[in-house]
Amino acid sequence: MKPVLDVVAGIIWRGGHYLAVERPEGANMAGLWEFPGGKIEPGESREDALVRELREELGITPVSFEFWRDLEHEYDAFAVRLHFFHVRQYSGELTALENQRWAWVDPSGPPTLEYLPADVTIVRDLHI
Repeated sequence: MKPVLDVVAGIIWRGGHYLAVERPEGANMAGLWEFPGGKIEPGESREDALVRELREELGITPVSFEFWRDLEHEYDAFAVRLHFFHVRQYSGELTALENQRWAWVDPSGPPTLEYLPADVTIVRDLHI
């Protein structure tokens, strides 16, 4: 049986656009785009994990956010259970603390970035 990773992901909104980040060089699946977030630590709530991950990855603290949906995806070696949150407001200055590139994406147009397979359904649903 494959290991299952529980992961939080933030769909961060600003001016009608959402934030996508590119997985940095050296990371698994480097060069693909994703929603910022990461693994939930043992004993940590999804909400606490989201706040911690966005601070560690981007230097921001979500102030106004709500759970949207779960999604499961199987890769060859493992599976992920993703918990997506819409982040409408945050404090702090957005900073690429892991040397990742980012882009603000307009959901009214077709997706143009190559996303992680686990995120493709979410991207498609945001662009409808």
